[in-house]
Amino acid sequence: MSLTDKTIGEIVADDFRAAAVFKKYGIDFCCRGGRTIDEACDKKDVDKQSLINDLNAIPQGKGDQVDVSSWPLDLLANYIVRIHHQYVHDKTPILLQFLDKLCRVHGERHPELFEINRIFTESAHDLANHFEKEERVLFPFIGELVKAQQTGQPLETAHFGTVENPIAMMMHEHTVEGDRFAEIARLSNNYTPPADACNTYRVTFAMLQEFEEDLHRHIHLENNVLFPKAIALEKQLNS
Repeated sequence: MSLTDKTIGEIVADDFRAAAVFKKYGIDFCCRGGRTIDEACDKKDVDKQSLINDLNAIPQGKGDQVDVSSWPLDLLANYIVRIHHQYVHDKTPILLQFLDKLCRVHGERHPELFEINRIFTESAHDLANHFEKEERVLFPFIGELVKAQQTGQPLETAHFGTVENPIAMMMHEHTVEGDRFAEIARLSNNYTPPADACNTYRVTFAMLQEFEEDLHRHIHLENNVLFPKAIALEKQLNS
């Protein structure tokens, strides 16, 4: 299958190094990974051939990256919780503290900090609720899918019906978070601290950028790897 026949999410799932290429061209590979290259390039007014040339320039092989796309689904879900959910839990209180300080000290000269703080605070609250739904409802059911596949036992019907229902909700919430961080990036001039920035200012913007990058990989693993495979497995078990 050629690159133009795959979705952006499938391309990045095959080789995460492609994410850097899409980011270079301002193309969302995680929340809107269901588009083809043609669709994304038309939307962003990007030269398709230049993008394809950059993708083809990625060295063969996968370097030292971990091929999580081949993992069992329950292992991948556990990895997402232990690595990406934990990352957010660890970094959120620090960023909230730093952003509050920046608003107090620099808010008069840089009023955009108040909006960045407001958006991040909303995101922190909603992500905590989002993770709870995944960890208590969706991921345990994905574990049941894997168990049913391994044992041959019939799959019990979940209270939410098909797994596509909670997945649709999670993907919608992912899009909301992606849009929030796109706005934070815009307000912060792509996380570029101003000339009068103190060390805390610079560290906070660097942490926000790292937070967004981790969130993009986190959402990619769910939207483009875990969720499609879970839907396919459920259909296989019910066929």
